[in-house]
Amino acid sequence: MAGTRNLVELFGHSPEDISSKTRKLWNLGACPFTFQPCIKHNHDQTIVYGTCSVTSPFGDVVICPNRLYANNYESIKNVAKDAFGEIQFFFYDEFIKSNSDNIECAVALGANSGKEVKIGRSLSMDWVLARIKNNKLIEYVGIEVQSIDITGNYRDAWHAYKNYSSNSNSIPSSEHGLNWANVHKRLIPQIIRKGVVYSKSKYCKKGLYFVLPDIVYRKFEDVVGNDLQNISTPNSETLTVFTYKLTEKKVNGIRNLALDRTIRFSLDEFANRFISGPNLPPANELDNAIKHILGVS
Repeated sequence: MAGTRNLVELFGHSPEDISSKTRKLWNLGACPFTFQPCIKHNHDQTIVYGTCSVTSPFGDVVICPNRLYANNYESIKNVAKDAFGEIQFFFYDEFIKSNSDNIECAVALGANSGKEVKIGRSLSMDWVLARIKNNKLIEYVGIEVQSIDITGNYRDAWHAYKNYSSNSNSIPSSEHGLNWANVHKRLIPQIIRKGVVYSKSKYCKKGLYFVLPDIVYRKFEDVVGNDLQNISTPNSETLTVFTYKLTEKKVNGIRNLALDRTIRFSLDEFANRFISGPNLPPANELDNAIKHILGVS
């Protein structure tokens, strides 16, 4: 048994799953969700770790964004349905093969589907979903997909699972931590910045969508609060959040990924809450901290 910190999924399966199908993924270094090479490596790219999720104080949490593409990118298709309704969905390769001149469809541009849309010097959009009708662009929405970065390492636990057998009785505790500070240092500013870019386009009529684990979004709510005014219908200045969670544990096979919450609110309110949110410390706390360091009154 592992210690209090553990690896939850390796190559999409329980670390204790030693079936030939699962170990083939280990040998290939392959992702069962994108059907592409796994993106989780060690620092010098010599070991493919294949780590999809780990334990946290709040439950099992996804640490690889590709894990959120389970069931043939269902999370992306859910956005298409919410934004455009029941129209045909295409990945880029399907679109170029189709006879699409006289149909209405949604086309996904992003990871493993054409290519990511990049603008300016530093902005790369995870996904753009374009609504095409009679071979013309009608509108599009943006999608950002995030998980959470880890700190520390889990090398010993990983190697123990790599050599795991039915006779194994000791797995060392993983030494991973979770980089929750990235939520307010990097993730929230990135979402605001990209949301503003989308809101200025005449074609982006439904705003930006955000796909992430529910555990991670709760850390967003620690910063901006959980009482943002709900908006029922998307518009160019809304941010729509789809949160996901892992369901029941399995010894063999892949755990389901379930849509947990759908939340929609004003991007402007979200940005204002980030700047002056409910959980900012009072000014005198800063005063007292400086005095304490200097040893003055």
